[in-house]
Amino acid sequence: MATDCKLGDQTAKDRNDPPYPQESFSAFLRDAQNPDGGWGYHPGSESCTEPAALSILALRGHEATGGKSLSSASDWLRRAQLPEGAWPVAGGERPGCWVTALACLALLKLSSPTENAVTRGMQWLCQTWPAEGNAWWRIRQRLQRRTEAIVRQDHSLHGWGWTPDTASWVEPTASALLLLKNVPAEFLPPEANKRMRLGEAMLADRVCPGGGWNTGNPFVYGEPGIPRVGPTAWALVALGDKKDHAANVKSLEWLEHNYQEIRGPGSLALAHLCLKLYGRPTAPIEPRLQALYLNNQFLGNIPVIAWAILAAGDVPDWLGFASRAKGKA
Repeated sequence: MATDCKLGDQTAKDRNDPPYPQESFSAFLRDAQNPDGGWGYHPGSESCTEPAALSILALRGHEATGGKSLSSASDWLRRAQLPEGAWPVAGGERPGCWVTALACLALLKLSSPTENAVTRGMQWLCQTWPAEGNAWWRIRQRLQRRTEAIVRQDHSLHGWGWTPDTASWVEPTASALLLLKNVPAEFLPPEANKRMRLGEAMLADRVCPGGGWNTGNPFVYGEPGIPRVGPTAWALVALGDKKDHAANVKSLEWLEHNYQEIRGPGSLALAHLCLKLYGRPTAPIEPRLQALYLNNQFLGNIPVIAWAILAAGDVPDWLGFASRAKGKA
C-alpha cells in the first residue's frame, strides 16, 4: 500500500491544486498504511508506534471502527506490545517508552478501557517511575547544591520520561495524563490517581517564568527557560480540566501571542487544537496548512498529516475529557 503513495511525486499542476479538505489527507493516510497494518514516519518506512497511533486517532472520524484501515492498524498495535505491557518506538524493539500512552489511547478509542492491551499498558505506565528519587539522583542533587545548581525545579514531583529510568519531561508526562484522564475512574490502575496528581504538579512546577513550557526546565544556570510551542500545547491539552489555573492562563496567553508566528505544520495543528479546546477564537486553519503543504508537502511526515486532519475538524473526543467529566458531553 505505502509504495504507491509519495507526497513528493506530484506534478506541478497537482502542487497548485488545493490538498484540502480533510478527506484528501485521510485518503493519503490510508494509502500510506504499510501491509503489516502500521505506519512509518514516512510512506514506505518501517511501522512505528507513534505514527500508527496518531493515524488511528486521525482516521476515526473518517472510517468506521471496523473498517479495513483501523482494524489492521489496531491488530498491528496489539502485536507490537511488549510482554511487560509497554510499547517500543518500533515493533520488535526494546525498551518500552513514552509512546505507550499514545498506543493505549488509540486502542481505547477503538475498543474499551477493559481491553487487555489497554489495561496492561496503563499498568506499565503507572508502575514505571522516572529517574528522580533514585539513590544516584539524590546524590547528584546534593553535590549540585554544594556547587552550582544547573536547573531549578522540584525533583520530588515525578512525571514520566521518554524512556524508563530517565528524567521527567513535559511531553511524555502530558501524553500519559491525557490517556489516564480519558479512562473512567473505575477502570484506572490503583496507582493512577497518585501518578496523575504528581504529574500535574510536575507540569505546574516546570512552567517558564513568562508562561509556556519547554521540554522540562524552567531555569537553567539561573536563566529563565524559553518556552516552545509543542511542549506548551501538549501540557495545556493535558491540563484541559484545569483551565482556570494561573499557570494555564499565563501559558495560554503566551501561545495565543505566538500563534501567528508558528511555521511548522505539526506545531501549528497542535496549537490550533489547543486553542479550540480552550475556547479561544482562531481563524480557519486550512489556508495556512494548505500554504505549508504546497511549500514542501509536509516532507511526507505521517504524524504531521495526522495532526493536520485532527486540527481541521472538531475538537476530538479524547481532548474533550474535561467536558465529559462535567456531564456536558
